[in-house]
Amino acid sequence: MVVMSEREGRAKILLVDDRPANLVALEAILGSLNETLIRAGSGEDALRALLHDDFALILLDAQMPGMDGFETATRIKARERTKDVPIIFLTAGDFDTHLAYRGYATGAADFLTKPFDPWLLRAKVQVFVDLWHASRKLSTQADLLRRSLDGRHASAPGRVDVDLVADLRSRLTGVEEAVADLDNGADMGPGGDARRRLGQRIDDLRQALDALG
Repeated sequence: MVVMSEREGRAKILLVDDRPANLVALEAILGSLNETLIRAGSGEDALRALLHDDFALILLDAQMPGMDGFETATRIKARERTKDVPIIFLTAGDFDTHLAYRGYATGAADFLTKPFDPWLLRAKVQVFVDLWHASRKLSTQADLLRRSLDGRHASAPGRVDVDLVADLRSRLTGVEEAVADLDNGADMGPGGDARRRLGQRIDDLRQALDALG
């Protein structure tokens, strides 16, 4: 397993393929995204990597010796920590269509057939990376909301002033703008369900702010 780069704030993308040449090709295609790319040469390596790091996306070769992509995906989805990590299967050109149903049954978000269009791969990956960044920003804003309210209640129980609510609304506006940017790429790839879930979380937070106001 090889880490290409590691910087705070970057999304981590797990590349899983038993052929080193294929991993090199994926790194070349996705390097321009400026995210953290991590290699795994087998399903076992992938599962070990997922024990130590949180990933925004997994690109998974469907046909590998030993533990193939389907078994790997099943184990990933069975773990509480990793069950929501999106998986894009990478398949050979002679991939049997009926196996696609097996892949979706394991929780696959999408399939790409080798050799794939580099632009299409980058576009699909970018959708999930944008979603990860937007979700992370939303989580940060929600945490700030909770801490701000906890601090306000501790100093003046039962009272939340208008300035605090206005400040929290401003913070939430930044999250909504980030999600709007994500939605502008809705036609570029999968992830619609995840975007809707993220939008619902924002609506819930907005309702809470309205109640405070």
